[in-house]
Amino acid sequence: MKHLFIAAALALVSLPILASEAKTFAFGEPAPASKATRTVEVILKDIAFEPAGLEVKAGETVRFILTNQGKLPHEFNLGDAAMHAAHQQQMLAMAGMSMNHEGMDHGAMGGHGHDGGNTVLVQPGQRAELTWTFRKSAPIEFACNVPGHYQAGMVGKLTIE
Repeated sequence: MKHLFIAAALALVSLPILASEAKTFAFGEPAPASKATRTVEVILKDIAFEPAGLEVKAGETVRFILTNQGKLPHEFNLGDAAMHAAHQQQMLAMAGMSMNHEGMDHGAMGGHGHDGGNTVLVQPGQRAELTWTFRKSAPIEFACNVPGHYQAGMVGKLTIE
């Protein structure tokens, strides 16, 4: 029952949010797929990414094709370690809310939540996309911040050259 509740909460959080609310980060910002100069396929498994690490060039716009081959919902979230830690706390708080979701403020999640354009939640057996323009070198990761997944090793280094 607890897993169903978490899945329901995550599904609600993952409702599409328009890019008009997308944020700009030091390492870049969301971009339309038509601007992509490269496409990278990433497989989300229980509890791993394939490939385990990625390299991009500063100024490059990358279209990530994300396929969840696992049995659990997974995120693909771009950010630094502090952003991931903050987002994990928000995800835990959301999972702890009641099933009616009254009082849930998705906008309050800011750039660490699902409205920053740097995160997509992919349900089991589904595909999703995230397109990003990388502006400058920064120590970032791609990670799944579903409660417990990051800690179990579902995180990879993304090098911006």
